Formats: sequence, structure tokens, C-alpha cells
Amino acid sequence: MEPFNSKDMAMKAQKKILSQLASKSVAHMFIDDNSSEILDELYRVSKEHSGNRNEAQKVVKNMIKIAMKVGVLFRHEKFSADELSVAQNFRKKLHSGAMTAISFQEVEFTFDKNVMMELLGECRDLLLKLVEKHLTPKSLDRIRHVFNHYSDPELLTHLYDPHGTLSPNLSKICSGLNRMIEEGKL
Repeated sequence: MEPFNSKDMAMKAQKKILSQLASKSVAHMFIDDNSSEILDELYRVSKEHSGNRNEAQKVVKNMIKIAMKVGVLFRHEKFSADELSVAQNFRKKLHSGAMTAISFQEVEFTFDKNVMMELLGECRDLLLKLVEKHLTPKSLDRIRHVFNHYSDPELLTHLYDPHGTLSPNLSKICSGLNRMIEEGKL
């Protein structure tokens, strides 16, 4: 039998509560306006591309749940030194991905879906490596779901079509990413 540890119990409760409450409206209480606007645009992109409101909500909800759970793990200092190194690599890769996404949006005809797919895949793999010992298989599947959804080649091609219906959404996403980079949050 495992000894009782109130700190571990509190962390488990926080993760459970956050996973039950994860929605866009609850997320607005925990994240800044800029991040919230990016999530709203990612929802619109998913909804427009897939034509499926429920799937779009599920992807964004999964993204929120994962972000909150990783935040709880950081707050409770659950990551080892090796895992913190993985976290740093994830942060760098995410920053690189954001810079690439912005560059592809700002400079016409530079978009390469294979580059974006590879960057998103690498981010997914690093995040999975970071949390694999801390989260349930269901949570790990959520990570795969989010990254696989946004690395879909058809979605990326639709998103980066300069004359496509998602072009305004991409502009808002990239504008938000730029603000996050300027503020040192990404």
C-alpha cells in the first residue's frame, strides 16, 4: 500500500477538477486575453475546415486540458532535471514553430506543409516525452489528438492558402503568436 501524501493528493485533485472544467469559458479565467484569442481562432479554423463543431470543440478542449495539467505539474515541481531539459527543448521547438508559422504567413509562397508537419510532430513527441510518466494514457491520447489534428496536411494547406477562407484566421493567430513572442511567453 502506498503511503498517503497530501501534496500528491492535492495535485491529483487539481488535475481532475481542471479536466472536468476545461472549456473555453473556464479557460478565459486561467489564461490571458491573447492566448484566449488564439484559442478562439484555432477553434474557428478547426470548425471551418472540418465542418464539425463538436470536433472543433473537442480539439480546443483537449488543448486546454493538456495546458492546464502541464501547468499543474510545473507548479508542483513534478518534473525531474532530465524532464526539465525536455521541457526546455519543447519550449525552443514551439518557439521555432511559431516563428516558422509567422514567416510562412508573412512571406507569400514560402509555405511548406512538410516543414510545418515536421515541426508539429517534433513538438508532439517532446511533449509526450515530458509528461509520459505523469499523465494517464487518455491524456497522452489528447496530446496526440491535438497535434495530429493541426498537422493534417489538408488543414495546413487550407489555412495557408492566401486567398482561402481561413486566411483572416491565420493572420489573427500569427498576430497573437507575435505578441506572445514579444512578451517572452513563447
